[in-house]
Formats: sequence, structure tokens, C-alpha cells
Amino acid sequence: MKQTPSRRSAENPHVEAGNRYARQVVAGKVPAGKWVIFACKRHLDNLEASKRADYPYRFDAKTAEKWCKFIELLPHTKGEWARKGETLRLEPWQCFKTICLMGWLRKQDGLRRYRKALILEPRKNAKSTWAAGIGLGMLTIDGEHGAEVYSGATTEKQAWEVFKPARLMAQKSPALLAHFGVSVNAKNIHRLGDGSKFEPLIGDPGDGASPSCAIVDEYHEHDTDRMVDTMETGMGAREQPLLLIITTAGDNLAGPCYAMLQDAEKVLEGVIENDEFFALIYTCDPEDDWTSDAALRKANPNYDVSVKGEFLRARQRDALQNARKVGVFKTKHLNQWVQARDAYFDVQKWKESARSTLKLEDFKGQRCRVGIDLASTIDIAAVEITFEHEGGYARFGRYYLPEATIELPENQHYRGWRESKWITQTDGDMIDYVTIRDDLLQLRDDGYLVDEIAFDPHQAHMMMAELRDEGMQTIEVRPLVLNFSPAMKQMDGLIRSRKIAHNGDPVFTWMLSNVVAKPDAKDNVYPRKNRAENKIDGPIAHMMALARWMANEDASSVYDKRGLLTV
Repeated sequence: MKQTPSRRSAENPHVEAGNRYARQVVAGKVPAGKWVIFACKRHLDNLEASKRADYPYRFDAKTAEKWCKFIELLPHTKGEWARKGETLRLEPWQCFKTICLMGWLRKQDGLRRYRKALILEPRKNAKSTWAAGIGLGMLTIDGEHGAEVYSGATTEKQAWEVFKPARLMAQKSPALLAHFGVSVNAKNIHRLGDGSKFEPLIGDPGDGASPSCAIVDEYHEHDTDRMVDTMETGMGAREQPLLLIITTAGDNLAGPCYAMLQDAEKVLEGVIENDEFFALIYTCDPEDDWTSDAALRKANPNYDVSVKGEFLRARQRDALQNARKVGVFKTKHLNQWVQARDAYFDVQKWKESARSTLKLEDFKGQRCRVGIDLASTIDIAAVEITFEHEGGYARFGRYYLPEATIELPENQHYRGWRESKWITQTDGDMIDYVTIRDDLLQLRDDGYLVDEIAFDPHQAHMMMAELRDEGMQTIEVRPLVLNFSPAMKQMDGLIRSRKIAHNGDPVFTWMLSNVVAKPDAKDNVYPRKNRAENKIDGPIAHMMALARWMANEDASSVYDKRGLLTV
């Protein structure tokens, strides 16, 4: 946001600016990553579809314009513009997200279409200032009787990141206070007439709250989705509530923010339909050079406005000169999700090789090797099924957890993956090895040619004996550097060259980001983890399977490849 000359006279100038921005992005005239392009195209396609009588939504330019004008009546609260007493001015990209979020209505009742929004922007792109304006609007011009607006976060400091500028804006707007009967107090903004309020919130609002608007800041810092879930369920009595989530990227691939991001990407791609979910993700594309100016411009829509290009280039230079700063730079200024600081594998490359259409059933009748890591009877057990595929491999993971472990308070990510069918729950307090054994036998009976099952000899001897009795070949892979270092290095190379096809399995992606390793004096590596809760069972099982594929290649005779030479 900045102070700009008055817009040209037009009936709805902010709507025109937002729509123009969308068209220019789609046409390639404005630097933008693919997710922004998808969001702009979605809006433009919706505008065209809304002309049909059977389309359930319409775009109300007057309503959208009202919201933009309201935000531009609010004063700046810090910096040079605040010192000069200037009001906010929406940039075209900010007009776009405002008109999309507030201008789309349902045809049947005129209520707002979007009930949830996920907006990812790098730091210093004025997301908190914009969100503060939305929060004040939800308290006032939205017309909700007894409105409850919350600025929520995991810490008091973060909860005030949105509420503080909103409070200052209200204090510096006597006309707003007088017109809507609003008073500004130490820790809330209140309207006595109907009890409406806007206040910061740490944790969740409690079961008695009924939010009409919940603004969740820096969602990537949340270990669980308790706050979001409680707010969302509390909105049931509201006619057109808004759950607005604004955040930068992070490094918790098992957290609720990353899970919601994946859902948002699928909505933008058109893989799943959710007409009430608005998503806007500012970042650079995977193929972009992170050291380039183009990457900075794609990821930072307020480049040279609220965030100076000179500042971003300085942070970029710092990262180039100090490897320890690369992760922070990519997360905070390019909005890229990163892995553990010492992570061995390139998770970004791994995600790029995902194929949502890849299915295990496509490999029936083909040879496969299976790796199993049964690390603990009370924790996750991983089964990796691997096939040779297109000059590399294709893999599918299965994960088993006892119910008691899944239901522990700290394991909310497991519960989410259970509901999404990525994890198989077994009854009781311990892993049910019978379930795993039966699944492996079923794999063979379903027509998959299981050459070998690789396992750690310290685990589940009885289950392996039972599988051998059923005619399956089991191979010991001892947890030694000699066995794992070659497989781990090959896995790294395959990931970097995108030669391991997979279906986007989020459990494996999380585990992969937890694998750390440091070469020893002989350049050997061995998979480890920094913390007990950072599970790596899936990658371990995959390395075991890879080790068996490699052993088979090494054992094959040279004559099988070129035949006999006659002298």
C-alpha cells in the first residue's frame, strides 16, 4: 500500500484495477507465479460463468467497490506515510484480492460466497495492514449484528500484529468511531449498541464464542489446527462469516498450514472443487533461480512499494554469502516452504516429481521390491512398495499406527492423515503385525510380483517367518552404514533428477524433510533425525528397497547384458 495519485474517474475504479490486474497476470504482462496465475484465471473464468443462469454466484461490483473505498479511508499507522497523515491506497493486486473476497455473492440469497481464505504473502508486503482493514470492515460496514471479530495467533505478540494497526486506525478515524458508535479500549474495539467487538486472541475463542470474522496470522507457526477448527465451528450461527488466514511459508510440513496449502493448490488447479474457499499464493516457481531479481518480483507483489527492492536484494546477497541464511531468506522473502536446516534430501525437488494421477493399480503384473521399517511396536510402521519405472522408480507408501498413539494430543497430524486414508489405524496400544502381514500377502494375491521383502533383522522375526512360510522371499538389510550409504546417495540423486515417481503422499514428504545426515571421513552417510518426533520410517524403508534393487543390479552377469565374446 502507498500514497498514489487519485484514480481516474470511473464508476468502480478499484474493481476495474483488480480485474485489469487479473487480465495482465494471465497475459504474462505482470510477473507472477503459477498459483497467482491460477487464482486470476479462476476469477476471470468465474466472471464469464456468472453470465449463465445456472451458475450459483454473481459478482457485485458495487459491494466490492465499497470495501475497497472503506479500506482507503483508513490512515497509515507507521512510517513516513503515517507521519504525513496519509490514508491507505490499494495497489492493483490488493484491489484484486479485496474484490474477489468481498465482491462474489450467492445468487440465491445475496450472501457472500467465500467463507474461508488462505493468503500467503512474504514478509513486508503489507498483509497485516490490509487484514486490519478487513477486520474493521467486518466490525462496521459488513452489517453483522453483534459481530465478533478476532485476530488470532499462537502468541500475544503475533495476535497484536493485525489488531494493533486496526486499533490505531480506529483511534485516528473519529468519523468512523462516531458514525458506527465504536469505542477504542486498551484491548478491544467495541460497539456498545449491539455488543460487537474486535479483539486479539491467543489460543482459541472457546466453545461459547460465535466469530463472524476470524483473522489467523502466521498460520505456519501453529502445531495444530485447534484454533482454526474452533473458530470455524463457532461460525455456524453466522450468515456470512469469514475465516481469513494470512501467513508466510514455514518449515513444518506436518502442520495444519501446509496441509491447507496443499488443499488450496488443488482448488486452484481445479483438481477439487470448493467454491467457498479463496486462495492466493505469492511465491516464485520451482524452476526460478532464487538468486534472481525475477524471483523477488514474482514472490513480492508490493515490490518497491512497502518492501524495497534494495532491501530484498540485500537479504538475497546475505543468503548467497552465508548458507545458514538461505532457508530464512527463501521462507520469509520468497514464500517457499523449506525443510529442516540440516536436511539431507531436496524436498522441493521431491514435491516437483509428484503425480496425483499415479496409482498402485497401474502396476499390477509388474515386479516390485518392498522395504519394511517396523521401528517400534507403539509407533509408526512403514511399508514401501517400489517398481522400476521410466528409467527410475515409482513408489507407494503404507503406514500403520496403533489407535492409542494416533489419539495422543501431540499427534494431530496423524489424525488428519488417518481421515485422509494415508495412515492405517490398528486397534489397541501396539502395532498389529497381523494387519501388515495380511496386507503384504494381499499385495501378492492381487497380482503384484513381489520379488523380495527387505527388513531389519532386529524387527518382527515371527512375521517374516510367516511370510516365508507363505512362499514370499524375505531379505535382511542390517542397519549399517555399508548398507545404507550407497542407497541413500542413490536416492538423493534420483530425487534431484526427479526419477522417483510418487502420488504426493504427504506422510512420506514430511518424513523425507526430517532426514538429516553428515558425511563421515570416508564420505559415507547414514539417515538420522534431529528429534524423536521427527519420524523417518518411510525413507528408511525406501532405502532398504533401493538397496535390494541395487544389489540385484550388481549381481547380474555382464554376459546377461552383452552376451559372450568369441575370440
